[in-house]
Amino acid sequence: MRIKMEEQVFFHGIDLNYLLKQYPILYPDRNLSTKRQEQLNDRNHLIQKFGFEPIHLLESSDQYSMIRCLKECIQFGELVFAFKRLHSPIWQISLHEIAVPVLDVRNCHFIFFQKKELKKEIVKRFPDKPLFFYKF
Repeated sequence: MRIKMEEQVFFHGIDLNYLLKQYPILYPDRNLSTKRQEQLNDRNHLIQKFGFEPIHLLESSDQYSMIRCLKECIQFGELVFAFKRLHSPIWQISLHEIAVPVLDVRNCHFIFFQKKELKKEIVKRFPDKPLFFYKF
């Protein structure tokens, strides 16, 4: 399966251990006890701006390639979920970053991973989703 490069895709990176704790719906509040001070400061800023802490996703475009989105998202987790569309409400929080209040990972269209040993665990929860092993 090939992804057309002109398609707009939204990306979210997450570690497998967080995915397993939160599956199938991601809520940012579930990870409060494991956040570093920098993340807590960012969280407080977002709460002041939006009234809650949203889930962040990168949005691909002609100026911000899918490869760039993948490389950036993999820094936040060993799995990257890709969505062709998201459910409302959606907020634009920077030029290439959007936010949603919750994210149902079952609605993803593709899953990228960089550790081959994760494939078995991913397939258990997402048997019908296209998986892409990607070495960054």
